[in-house]
Amino acid sequence: MDIRKAHFIGIGGIGISAIARMMLGEGKEVSGSDVSRSEIIDELEKLGAKIYFGHDEKNLKDVDLVVYTPAVKENNPELVKAKKLGIQTLSYPEMLGIISRDKYTIAVSGAHGKTTTTAMIGTILKDSGLDPTIIVGSLLKDSKSNFVAGRRKYFVVEACEYKKSFLNINPKIIVITNIDNDHLDYYGNVRNIQKAFSEFVSKLTSEDYLVCNPRGRYLDSVVKNAKCKIVDYTKSPRNLKLKVVGDHNLDNAQAAFAVAKILKVKESEARKSLENFSGTWRRFEYKGKTRSGAYVYDDYGHHPTEIKATLAGARQAFPHSAIFCIFQPHLYSRTKLLLNDFSKSFNDADAVLVADIYAAREKDDGTHSTQLVNKMKKFHKNVRYVDSFNNAASVLILEPKKGDIILTMGAGDIYKVGDLLLGALTR
Repeated sequence: MDIRKAHFIGIGGIGISAIARMMLGEGKEVSGSDVSRSEIIDELEKLGAKIYFGHDEKNLKDVDLVVYTPAVKENNPELVKAKKLGIQTLSYPEMLGIISRDKYTIAVSGAHGKTTTTAMIGTILKDSGLDPTIIVGSLLKDSKSNFVAGRRKYFVVEACEYKKSFLNINPKIIVITNIDNDHLDYYGNVRNIQKAFSEFVSKLTSEDYLVCNPRGRYLDSVVKNAKCKIVDYTKSPRNLKLKVVGDHNLDNAQAAFAVAKILKVKESEARKSLENFSGTWRRFEYKGKTRSGAYVYDDYGHHPTEIKATLAGARQAFPHSAIFCIFQPHLYSRTKLLLNDFSKSFNDADAVLVADIYAAREKDDGTHSTQLVNKMKKFHKNVRYVDSFNNAASVLILEPKKGDIILTMGAGDIYKVGDLLLGALTR
């Protein structure tokens, strides 16, 4: 694109910030706005981006392009001003579509595991010399970035199904890790989710590939209508010695292995890359040790299926440790719709603290974390509500003993509890 200066609305978002990094790497001027400071924004500033806090039409200064996150509302003053001035405006998914147009694109989709699987595939291709461009919905541990600029034709991208965003991407290989009852605030029911995935897969020709578990839950109708080559990732090797814990990560590795085989990467190279893969930011990420000797981990899991898988992995990795989980529900709508499923998801934790709901894009509809706690008490003997991060940290600095596990979990800012716990060491 012939762009001199681009402005990003919601520049701190994990996806949109990758596009900002890409443009900075291309020598373009980059500015952006967001509501608060974050680790991602700090890194963008170091790379030369001009950041504004708060959304104001004055933030648009002589720009050629405005890129915005799908979470931005139509009445956002910067977006309104850009359209009024006739500045080209593109959503983050539309930008992915443009990037993927001239690349051999491997798009990784699914309700759970797509971030780790994207990172695994990108790492295999990088290690084997295929020099891919990578955009992932987290930070890769080796580069501490969500964007890798490759010089060859391959583009590995995390493809989100929310609001059918992935339909903008032009893939040659689609990976579906799984399908589940998520984003029901948009889709309404699982049938509509299946239709969206079917529409995505319909973009593949007879020469292209769909990598999935054809017998997986909700996958039947998607596979049945596919005109491409179907690759069953469950036939990939599973006898891998991964650094990342849990059976769900073995599933992710099998999917990555299947993609590597399609691209003719040697099995020995793929295996070595996967077994050296150390994970991504906020995916059962080790943060440090408290003064009592408890280990602090952080995880992005915010759906019942993800919670169960992560806690099962933690229990498998630490069979003799007590696990203290501090969970922050994400979205009022998700908490309300999946209340029963959430209540049964924490069986592998010895103690559970539930923080207030992280609202994100939603307005308070009256759903409260105490409703979840009351429901959970039917299935878990040690669960309680905490009304602030400080109070949560006060509990978690005292109760866990040496060798115990503290796991902060959720898609919001619950990781700050871990920061408080570890910060106590320096005070």
